[in-house]
Amino acid sequence: MAGHAVKRIDEMEAAYRGGFKRARAELGVESFGLQVIDMPPNFEHYPEHDHAGDGQEEVYVALRGSAEVEIHGERHRLDPDTMMRVGPGVARKLWPGNDGVRVLVVGGYPGKPYAAPEVTQLGAPDPLARHD
Repeated sequence: MAGHAVKRIDEMEAAYRGGFKRARAELGVESFGLQVIDMPPNFEHYPEHDHAGDGQEEVYVALRGSAEVEIHGERHRLDPDTMMRVGPGVARKLWPGNDGVRVLVVGGYPGKPYAAPEVTQLGAPDPLARHD
């Protein structure tokens, strides 16, 4: 890949019905995970999850809007002035605020090379795509 890449977020290939932008693949990043997640106001269906199985730690940055990140039953505010790191074995759930949220998520595996999940690959099927 070239030594640089420039791409508008809203022009990036997306999954999960447009809410998960494949930023890593669009920019040609291979050494760490990089996705943009768009969630509408008060969206309740972002899954609680952890990365205990793969060992990935993540950093969350709100690009616009705000959300709360629930960890161990406690909610922590995430807005454009706040960054958050969540370790691999820690369950987390995002709760967007009244204006929705656009979150940049950066992930990697401490001490080992990054392995990109299939859903982040360009052209990978959308897990929520309808097959009518």
